[in-house]
Amino acid sequence: MIAVLQEIESSYGYLPAWALRQVSEKLELPLTQVYGVASFYDAFHLTPRGKHLIRVCLGTACYLRGSTRILEALERELGIKDGETTPDLEFSIQSVRCLGACALSPVMIIDEFYFDKMTPTKINSVLKRIQEKNEN
Repeated sequence: MIAVLQEIESSYGYLPAWALRQVSEKLELPLTQVYGVASFYDAFHLTPRGKHLIRVCLGTACYLRGSTRILEALERELGIKDGETTPDLEFSIQSVRCLGACALSPVMIIDEFYFDKMTPTKINSVLKRIQEKNEN
């Protein structure tokens, strides 16, 4: 089942409800079991995610250096909360426990790009850089 769910996640970027029902039927498993697996693993998402995934580290080093203020600034700027996606499906925010870059804290990653020593005042310029990259 996990391999099937991974393939669906890869194709759609999330696991649509209709796909979970089909997996249940095809594998002859209760829908509750399929949903249980899909909702247990962080690799699976039950709602569409944005084109750009913003991960904010809330690990100890980042937390002590103000990463919660960065998360709050992102939420204000994008009008969404941690775990949500903007209505235009451009950005999703996800807090994480550690990004393994403590010396650069506080850190956030957008897609595969690291942004170190972040401050709330840098949020606007970072988001603009990402949007400008899209336009090119």
